[in-house]
Amino acid sequence: MATAGLMGKRRLEYENRTYRATGGVSQNNRCFGFRPAFRDAETGTVYPSLNSSGAPCPFHCLDGLPAEVVTERGTGGQVTCVKATLEAGFELEGEFYTRAQAADVVARSE
Repeated sequence: MATAGLMGKRRLEYENRTYRATGGVSQNNRCFGFRPAFRDAETGTVYPSLNSSGAPCPFHCLDGLPAEVVTERGTGGQVTCVKATLEAGFELEGEFYTRAQAADVVARSE
């Protein structure tokens, strides 16, 4: 699959298309309190989705991730790729949820 491997903009776009009609995307789960985040499967560290200035972002944004997980930047300094062990998901009440888990929670709540 073309989306396997490093996390980048194309993989985020693919995941958003895959989960577009579910609670696995920010616009469909925000009202349940979910906040976009990334988890490093290697370390277990959860990173909130932040914009380049460090402010919380309402969708998955790579630009606010710390340097230790960034593997590639564009000519303007924007993050284009991060470690392959990062996965996009959501944080709710201190717990990380994958997109599939968030979609399930939202489906059961409706």
